[in-house]
Amino acid sequence: MQADLILQARWIIPVEPESVIYENYSLVIDDGKIIDLLDSEQVLQKYQPRSLEQLGQHVLIPGLVNCHTHAAMSLLSGLADDLPLMDWLQNHIWPAEQKWVSEAFVRDGADLAIAQMLRSGTTCFNDMYFFPEVVAQQALLHGMRANIGLIVFDFPTVWAENADAYLAKGLALHEQLRHQQLITTSFAPHAPYTVSDEPLRKILTFADEMNLTIHMHIHETQQEVLDQQQKTGQSPLQRLQALGLLTPSLLAVHMTQLSDAEIAGFAQTGAHIVHCPESNLKLASGFCPVAKCLAAGINVALGTDGSASNNDLDMLAEMRTAALLAKGVSGDPAAVPAMTALKMATLNGAKALGLDANIGSLVIGKAADVVAIDLSELETQPVLHPLSEVVYSASRGQVSDVWVAGRQLLKKRSLISLNLPDLREKVTLWQTRLTEAQ
Repeated sequence: MQADLILQARWIIPVEPESVIYENYSLVIDDGKIIDLLDSEQVLQKYQPRSLEQLGQHVLIPGLVNCHTHAAMSLLSGLADDLPLMDWLQNHIWPAEQKWVSEAFVRDGADLAIAQMLRSGTTCFNDMYFFPEVVAQQALLHGMRANIGLIVFDFPTVWAENADAYLAKGLALHEQLRHQQLITTSFAPHAPYTVSDEPLRKILTFADEMNLTIHMHIHETQQEVLDQQQKTGQSPLQRLQALGLLTPSLLAVHMTQLSDAEIAGFAQTGAHIVHCPESNLKLASGFCPVAKCLAAGINVALGTDGSASNNDLDMLAEMRTAALLAKGVSGDPAAVPAMTALKMATLNGAKALGLDANIGSLVIGKAADVVAIDLSELETQPVLHPLSEVVYSASRGQVSDVWVAGRQLLKKRSLISLNLPDLREKVTLWQTRLTEAQ
């Protein structure tokens, strides 16, 4: 039987089933899908591949799903470090965005982000930013899988003048993108403190009618919760519950401020949490009680947040930080073990986005979104357990090859779909502009 591609690897960690790690196995790919997974000694007896990749010291994992990004903010990395959220946002980031954000800024920032994500093993990202049509365009151009946020604020920005205008533009963009294989969309109201009740009611109605998810920053800091309680008499979660937004369609990002009662109540709604540990640590926003949330049955995914608050888009590092932080916060060294951390970075993210039937694990019938990590480096030797090396030791520099829907986008550390000299030149121009403006 013919197949487009066979990947022969020392180890394969499929994520489903959780307890399995295959050694000296092969992944068989045809027409962008995984069609078989079997012992490497048998594979060439059954299949005649058009292309064969032998990865004798590598581990294959599902493509990482970065469930919360502001991709174009890669150009703002390092602009305003070491500040609390609202000072950072109101006095530095928003003024910089008002001055600089344009279609060109978003295009170049998205390209930089896509390059960084592919080189660190991310194959799908969930974005929230201005000019979402440009981010979608660049993702398609480079073969990247993306969920594009249809952003909504109450106030005017460079992209729209009011909530109704954001919604109208977002709905039109959804219509343009709905037949694209690699692109999905979500409604992306920024946060409870930037979007009022009436737009949220409209978003809920549209999301129900169109079967779309809703992606929103919620309970990011203690101050946010206190301010909303003083303003509305309710916590943000209570307000969203009253509006009907706490449903399985909701991706609640950050969630650092949660009582045990709120965790139990949230678990009953079927909504998802997107944990961004490194951004939360850097902004001193607080700690999402991940171990308690997982124990309550909440699906917890991982995101990096934007480069302006992280300051990178490295999901391998995010996965390690999530595992270690959960142990420290809970006081339990068994909290978020390595397999759980990998699942949070892959299948849980796919589930939150409603994409788990297609991505998030290396099983027959799913899209061939695959990452190869070279474990032969001294930093990941000896390999007593490949899963442990992936989660606790491997760095993004060891990501050697990446495929999205069977198409290779990174080959031996070289990006195939991006012109790096051209990208470097554009980034240098933005660096000059932003540096001179400070």
